[in-house]
Amino acid sequence: MNQQELVEKQKWFVNLRLGMFIHFNSATFQFNEGDIMDWEFDHENNGAQRKFPFNPADWNPQKLDCRQWTKATKAMGAKFAALTSKHHEGFCLWPTKTTEHCVSNGKIKTDVVGEYLEAFRSKGIIAGLYFSMLDVTHKINRSKCTREDVEYTKRQLTELLTNYGEIPFIIIDGWQAHWGGPSYENMPYEEIDNHIKSIQPDCMLLNISCESNLDHTEVVFYENAAGQEVEENFSGPGASCNILNNCWFWRKTDPRMELKSAQWAVDKIEDMNRHNVTFLLNSSPNTSGLIDENFMRRYEEIGSLYKRPGNLEQIPEGWLKR
Repeated sequence: MNQQELVEKQKWFVNLRLGMFIHFNSATFQFNEGDIMDWEFDHENNGAQRKFPFNPADWNPQKLDCRQWTKATKAMGAKFAALTSKHHEGFCLWPTKTTEHCVSNGKIKTDVVGEYLEAFRSKGIIAGLYFSMLDVTHKINRSKCTREDVEYTKRQLTELLTNYGEIPFIIIDGWQAHWGGPSYENMPYEEIDNHIKSIQPDCMLLNISCESNLDHTEVVFYENAAGQEVEENFSGPGASCNILNNCWFWRKTDPRMELKSAQWAVDKIEDMNRHNVTFLLNSSPNTSGLIDENFMRRYEEIGSLYKRPGNLEQIPEGWLKR
């Protein structure tokens, strides 16, 4: 992808404006109550002994319905979505040949990645994937990332990029991040980017790196829920993400909690769009595989308030380029 092609893809992504970020994985079952949040941060960052290994047999979303997720996405007015195909814990939502730590060994063996992509594509929603480089179960982290680990990661990306048709973008997380993951020295950015492009040349690589440049991503990604704000002079291309509740993944208290308001969400979206930043608002399906009713209502309220801006045609002054 040359410079002009990249700029056109960046414009395309910015013009999507609003997407649904779907956090649904082992943490949905592991960490839905108690003090721990979304993953074992202290194990990765503070040397704590691992306390919460996930047993794939506990994966049991008995009412999984990705079509319901599309209704939420449509109601909010989002044009695209991203699903956590693998989060930091390492559990794969597709029947991978690389590890037993996947849906193949769950009580419910549905290929969630496949179901998600089929459901969203059928409704005309652009469907991409999230993928964590940090893998607690397979010990791919800030202190260990061997050549074998790099090849393991590449094999997983190969499966995602060859078994499901066109994947327009992959959001990468846990890669030389503040919160952990392998370094660029051990897991070279250029190698992974070249690997992805060798399979799907048009697939964008969006890295939640917390860097304000394009050195290791094709769009600057702001972890807004972690307090990373877009600079006032930023004019794109960017992405940002946030949550309506307290965690990225579902908690047992979620169905009864007072979510952030629709106006809060719209103010966030519009502020991001003003900076040529596409905004991803999170959804966290429950252990049954469904989005709770209070979230569904909030997405409808957001959709009734949000007014999508016109498309960006000309690159503004200050737009970041490689």
